[in-house]
Amino acid sequence: MKDQSCKPCTEGTYSLGTGIRFDEWDTLPHGFANIATNLEIDYSSTESLENCTMSKWVPLGDFIASNTDECTATLMYAVNLKQSGSVSFEYIYPDSSIVFEFFVQNDQCQPTVEESRWMKTTEKGWEMDNVELSRGNNVLYWRTTAFSVWSKAPKPVLTQLMYKWAEPKICKEDLPSAVSLPPSGVKTVCPPCNPGFFKTNASTCEPCAYGSYSNGSGCINCPVGTEPVLGFEYKWWNMLPANMETTVLSGISFEYKGMAGWEVAGDYIYTAAGASDDDFMILTLVVPGFSPPQSVTKDSENKEIARITFVFETICSVNCKLYFMVGMNSKTDTPVETWAGPKGKQSYTYIIEKNATMSFTWAFQRTAYHEAGRKYTNNVAKLYSINVTNVIDGVASYCRRCALESSGSSCTSCPAGHYIDRDSGGCYPCPPNTYLKVHQPYGSQACIPCGPGTKNNKIHSLCYNDCHFSVSVEGRTLEYDISALANTTSFLGVPSFTSKGLKYFHHFNISLCGNHGRKMATCTDNVTDIRILGKEAESSKTATSYVCQSIIVPSEMMGYKTVVSSQPVSLADRIVGVTTESTLDNITSSADHFHLGNVGLPDVIFFFRSNDVTQTCNYGRATAIRVRCDPLKSPGSLSVPNKCPEGTCDGCTFHFLWETVEGCPLCSTDDYHAIISACIGGIQRTMYVWREPKLCAGGIPLPEQKVSICKTMDFWLKVGISAGTCSAVLLTVLTCYFWKKNQKLEYKYSKLVMNSSAKDSELPAADSCAIMEGEDVEDDLIFTSKNSIFGKIKAFTTKRTSDGFDSVPLKTSSGTTDMDL
Repeated sequence: MKDQSCKPCTEGTYSLGTGIRFDEWDTLPHGFANIATNLEIDYSSTESLENCTMSKWVPLGDFIASNTDECTATLMYAVNLKQSGSVSFEYIYPDSSIVFEFFVQNDQCQPTVEESRWMKTTEKGWEMDNVELSRGNNVLYWRTTAFSVWSKAPKPVLTQLMYKWAEPKICKEDLPSAVSLPPSGVKTVCPPCNPGFFKTNASTCEPCAYGSYSNGSGCINCPVGTEPVLGFEYKWWNMLPANMETTVLSGISFEYKGMAGWEVAGDYIYTAAGASDDDFMILTLVVPGFSPPQSVTKDSENKEIARITFVFETICSVNCKLYFMVGMNSKTDTPVETWAGPKGKQSYTYIIEKNATMSFTWAFQRTAYHEAGRKYTNNVAKLYSINVTNVIDGVASYCRRCALESSGSSCTSCPAGHYIDRDSGGCYPCPPNTYLKVHQPYGSQACIPCGPGTKNNKIHSLCYNDCHFSVSVEGRTLEYDISALANTTSFLGVPSFTSKGLKYFHHFNISLCGNHGRKMATCTDNVTDIRILGKEAESSKTATSYVCQSIIVPSEMMGYKTVVSSQPVSLADRIVGVTTESTLDNITSSADHFHLGNVGLPDVIFFFRSNDVTQTCNYGRATAIRVRCDPLKSPGSLSVPNKCPEGTCDGCTFHFLWETVEGCPLCSTDDYHAIISACIGGIQRTMYVWREPKLCAGGIPLPEQKVSICKTMDFWLKVGISAGTCSAVLLTVLTCYFWKKNQKLEYKYSKLVMNSSAKDSELPAADSCAIMEGEDVEDDLIFTSKNSIFGKIKAFTTKRTSDGFDSVPLKTSSGTTDMDL
């Protein structure tokens, strides 16, 4: 003290120097002021305000405790500093329903240390806080405010509006044009609790018990025949939910800064200012697990366990980015989707496929460039609502109809492939060729028709193609059997190069029709588990579907003993249909992407969709695979459009052409024709050949060659000559016969004419009655003709006259007159 200089303390002693310490709180120490006020708004003129005079800070020996009622308790201490100093205090603050603030005011009652005003809740017991003080008068304030229902009559639940500067504070409020903070402490009516919660007497939100639901006000028991739909739905942001936390990650050192990255604002939660524009504002939601409906767990191919949907908005003047990341079982978060620049209010849905403890993280970065100061604090990201389904120990915002047991009192699950009737609660099977919406199995409309060329599996959980297909083309039915393409086929695209010259490939695995709906194509990510020293690689992420894609880096490029596979993506989680049309379910497979196909034989197109909804693809990715008949290619070749070497031209729809003999229809009787040979040696052959060009495979084989007996030309010529000769002879005989007959008729006719003048019944006079003397009898009888063959025929066919005598021609002795006797 003599020379007014500071000396060190002796060993075993200590000194605060020019400071002062308070660590005994049996009574309120000298210099402290303890006051209590009531900030409640009077909503009734007849209702008196409660007395808060006793709601003060209470000394309890080793510490001093604040109030826990609806009053505001303020602990003050004034100190005058000759030079700048600091104040340190230890506190425990576990209850977020109490507003705890610490601030310092100067002589003009203006806060000087605003950035540390709002205290953070402590999670690991007592914590220390230190605040710098400026020279001069400093008034220290510790203020707490809690809320509860005091009066017996119901009153609106109120919240106290508090305004604070963005942390860290880098502005001056004492300048002439500076804006001052609005007055804090004004109360307004609290928004309701989030769905599934109810408000307690302490103005906190607690979850409703199982079997009940809530819209944010009070819990209501589910009616008989219904069950609660469990999950989390956050749409009111009065305080951060218990299963969410926020922090700030440095954009340079990637270290956590121990400050809040997101702030609640009633209708939404938004990003705080942070310490630098390149910092990452982190918000994390942790879900312990999921309890999907029983019908979902029975189907191993339906991977959807739950889903998370959130509504967001980004307001940016530069190229800001919002990242959405997913972690599993406390492992490192993996980016799922990224939004760059300003985005209007929109929703995003992520399908959860594994039942595990999941963490969902939103990270917002205003700019990737580090600059001194903060220029883009107006760039913010907002989350309006977050909805997670099928959460273990979740809460319900509504109850849904369930299938009833035989007793009719408790819920049970319907058999696989059955929907629930909303009126009766009974289970009814879906009709054939439909699949069931397992997450909303209510009413017959829950049975969705399968696409063309597909059919349902046994439990009606999905539709699939069994590698068979039929189509009618120009009055003909074409049958296809592509079972040989059911196994997984790999396809490597053309090489691509990064900006630094690293070569990589787009690798595709394709399982065209799977195995009765079971997806067989798998793509892996082995980047995080690559072992350079000869150890086996373990894949940390896989994508199993009908078609998947991954990035392949050749082993010689990275120096590894195995290829590097990364970024597996599913391109086809479900089959939409199989058809020859170029458009199905708003997916278009243009024939212009590839060279011309076969004339008269259309391509068979398989259409698929993926469950992954991306920023660019609002309806998820899609895939179209054209199967084209090429009898010369077995097993075939895959190709992508020449204009789009990565397989897609828009980032959403992928196109492939598969030329193979398996893509040809099955051969039928319409695909061959018969060739009949000439009759050689009495034998004729019939052969069958395929029509050219042959555009079929398998099916029925060509019929065997047929051999038949035939007659040659020489035989039929002989038969013809013989028949002609016989016909000529017969005609000659008939001609002679009728001519002779005609001559006889002429003679009789002449005889009748000569005797026509005779009298009736008078015979004509005879020329001679006897042989004259001297005549030779034998010489006088002369036959008119010789008995030739024709004469004999004529004599045989001659009939007697009507008087019973034969007519014989005679010649008179004079030789001039012929007479018939």
